[in-house]
Formats: sequence, structure tokens, C-alpha cells
Amino acid sequence: MTIKFLGHASFLITSHEGVRIITDPYEPGGYGGTFRYRPITDEADIVTVSHDHADHNYVAGVPGNPVVVTSSGEVKGIDFEVTESYHDDAQGAQRGINRIFCFEVDGIRICHLGDLGHLLSPEQVASIGNVDVALIPVGGHFTIDAQGATRAIDRLQPAVVIPMHYKTPKVDLPIGPVDDFLAGKQNVEDAGASQITVCADELGEGPQIIVLEAAN
Repeated sequence: MTIKFLGHASFLITSHEGVRIITDPYEPGGYGGTFRYRPITDEADIVTVSHDHADHNYVAGVPGNPVVVTSSGEVKGIDFEVTESYHDDAQGAQRGINRIFCFEVDGIRICHLGDLGHLLSPEQVASIGNVDVALIPVGGHFTIDAQGATRAIDRLQPAVVIPMHYKTPKVDLPIGPVDDFLAGKQNVEDAGASQITVCADELGEGPQIIVLEAAN
């Protein structure tokens, strides 16, 4: 399985058999031009959408006529499990719901936490279950911050952690940089690339934190 970081909370996950999943596609130039990632040019078979904000739900910009997934179910042989959560720490009163997606590709269980805005409850941790690769927001303000992401990782215990939804030169949103999350952490790897290959038989006990460069 390969994981390619497209930008913000969007990843292209490709199975060994060639099934392509894109998470949370963003709208280039959104929010008055404060969002400057380039258009997504990778084709997808499946798109997951954690919530209906323009930096996460721009399905129209994804090539390939993908199936859009917003709830639990099986698509193209892959089981998607949704755990309901909130985009804020006020039971959704400020920014609504957030869908946490878990799915298995090539024997690796991936958890995309979307714009999680609060600490996970014991019930949500149980619903999510085992996690091999966690794609987790770390920038704060609209989501959990560096401290909140660290606590989420402590509860989920993934083998691999890939941070997302943080400030870069292409995002003017009031969110923090990835370095805030990385400070003091062990087992941090700067991949120096936008894409990595993950194999089920090579997963360690973790958590290993891998920082990917945005492809777009």
C-alpha cells in the first residue's frame, strides 16, 4: 500500500491491486484565496468526506468519477467504518459533526480522523478499535492541537502516525505548524517526499511519526 500526502487532510491511498482512495479533497483557492494547494490531479475510485467544509469535501475536483463515501459500508471490496465525532469541543454546536473513517487496505488498518475537535471518549476509542496508521490533525484552532493529538495517539496506540491539517506556506488559516506537534517526540522521520509505502509485515510497535511533504 502507498500513502501519498496531497495536502491539508487529503491523502491518496493506493492498494496493491490498484484501488485508489482519496480522503477529504480540498477546494484550491478556497476561503478567499487563503488556501493555495494546487488542484488534485490524481484519479480516485473512492473518496471519503469527513464533513462538509470546502477544504474537505471538494469531490467535484477529483478526477476519475469516484464513489463518494460518507457512512459505513463496503465499496469496491473495502469496508469503511465511520465513528461519529464533532468538529469542536462543544458537541458540534460550533462547527457540526466530524466523521472518523477506519478502513483496511492490504492488511493495514487506517484511521483518518478528519477535523476532530475534541478528545476521544472511551466509547469512540472502542468504536475505532485497532489502528495501524493514524492520519491525525495537529494544527489546532479548528481541530485538536498538538497536545490534543498527542493524547489521541496515546489512546489509539497506532504503529504509524502521519500528521495533517497544519500550517504550511500554502495555508493562511490560523492553525499551528507541524513542529508544535513534533516537539519532544521520539521516533520522528521526515520522509523528504510526499509518498511512502507501508507493508503490514514491517509495522513496528510504534508509534513512529512520519512527516510527508505535500505533493500539491
